[in-house]
Amino acid sequence: MKQFVLIRILSLFPLWIGISVLAFVLSNLAPGDPATVIAHRLSDAPPSEEQIASIRREYHLDDPMPVRYARWLGGAARGDLGRSYRTKEPVFNELAAHFPATLQLACVALVIALVIALPLGVLAAVRRGSWLDHGARVGALLGASLPSYWLGYLLILIFALGTGWLPVAGREGAGAAVLPALTLGLGTAATLARLTRSSLLEVLGEDFIRTARAKGLSERAVVWRHALRGALIPVLTVTGIAFGHLLGGAVIVESIFAWPGIGNLLVNSIYDRDYPMIQGFVLFMGTVFTLLSLVADLSYLWIDPRIRLAKKRREG
Repeated sequence: MKQFVLIRILSLFPLWIGISVLAFVLSNLAPGDPATVIAHRLSDAPPSEEQIASIRREYHLDDPMPVRYARWLGGAARGDLGRSYRTKEPVFNELAAHFPATLQLACVALVIALVIALPLGVLAAVRRGSWLDHGARVGALLGASLPSYWLGYLLILIFALGTGWLPVAGREGAGAAVLPALTLGLGTAATLARLTRSSLLEVLGEDFIRTARAKGLSERAVVWRHALRGALIPVLTVTGIAFGHLLGGAVIVESIFAWPGIGNLLVNSIYDRDYPMIQGFVLFMGTVFTLLSLVADLSYLWIDPRIRLAKKRREG
């Protein structure tokens, strides 16, 4: 088991390097000159070529791209992602200050998704072929197909402008996270519900389930205590990945609801050609996503005893 964990951890380093290359290259290939944007921000009058060249030298924008990448990667390995062109603050500090808001939103959205998906998927699998099963599959298909920006505005029209039950935007108040979390969570709930149904149907056909029924166990005990635990393995994998998508996919939702998270920060940074912030965001979220995938992989050993037994046999 220790060897498996070590191999998984070591495999993250090449992936992290690949994410850093992608973040740096894509942000620097984007159209626009950050030196010109900074010069316009510093002066009301149109900047001269000398001013733009001076800013380019100050921020090392005139260095070759491999040199700038090596300098940035060395700083990132030490936790230094550079300074924002827009605020002059360290990028890591800016991301750390906005990340709790995004984390709160993603956690609430994940809870909503699991509360909806798991019972719905189990009921659809247990009552296969019934009206409940067909209705759950149609609802899951619709939920997975709706774009978040359309769903977000629809929820605002109904629950904020129509009824006044919930605030339109911002983070103030206990109900402020409900609408953006619903916008994020419903699509994830649809995916998890379909996966729970298909995985549980597969497990219900296994030999150990027939043995449990032959011993006289109730159907409730067979489903919830035996079948569901085995069916949760693929669900857990997708849940870990979905949580990473919720964190990274909150960009559009945070913009719609003026939620002060890192997604909203990214949008403002893109408008201002703030390359260090864009690069830092991609690297930061890529690191979070890979760590979540690692946790999901390692949790297999806890959820399914058969995996532990298979490893012991190979080691023996």
